[in-house]
Amino acid sequence: MALRELSSLEKYLGLKKPNKYSTQADKKIPVLQNNNGPPLVGLVTIACHLVKEAKRPNLLGDSAESRAVVHQWLEYRVTKLDGCTKEDIKTILKDLNLYLQDKVYMAGNQFTLADPFMYYGIHPLIVCHLHREIPGTQTCQTVVDLAIQDKEQYVNVTRWFDHIQHYPGIRHHLPPVVVPRNRLYTSKHH
Repeated sequence: MALRELSSLEKYLGLKKPNKYSTQADKKIPVLQNNNGPPLVGLVTIACHLVKEAKRPNLLGDSAESRAVVHQWLEYRVTKLDGCTKEDIKTILKDLNLYLQDKVYMAGNQFTLADPFMYYGIHPLIVCHLHREIPGTQTCQTVVDLAIQDKEQYVNVTRWFDHIQHYPGIRHHLPPVVVPRNRLYTSKHH
């Protein structure tokens, strides 16, 4: 999965010459052979390198504080989201929902590298645990539907997730998740 994310990041950044990656160890840690020195190892290290190569430093934050917040979320992604257990998912979503309560993006009001990488990390949680597949959608990309109850329980995560999945150039390798825009009530609620 990390290799697809790095490929998507390259496309988003507009890098013309795709890099060649390999993986290391059982956990399939990405490795980028750097022509100018030793190989770069790890999702966060390589992603930050690609951002610098594309001359888009704003994606790493525009101040010391925002750079620290971006790095914090990149580390959170690798240490908490990747390989989390089913038991961890509700806690993760609850904590993220609280964190995003007054933020548009992971680092506040600016789109950064933290947003696509947290999106890539959360996408499997939403697809595997918070959706039901829509019958008859056997196209090249499976469309999933976020359960109404989960959308309402994690409204801030859902808002952020839907915004990021529609951000230009981000969702290259992932299926879209349908997020209903309005609440659905049964007739007894009228």
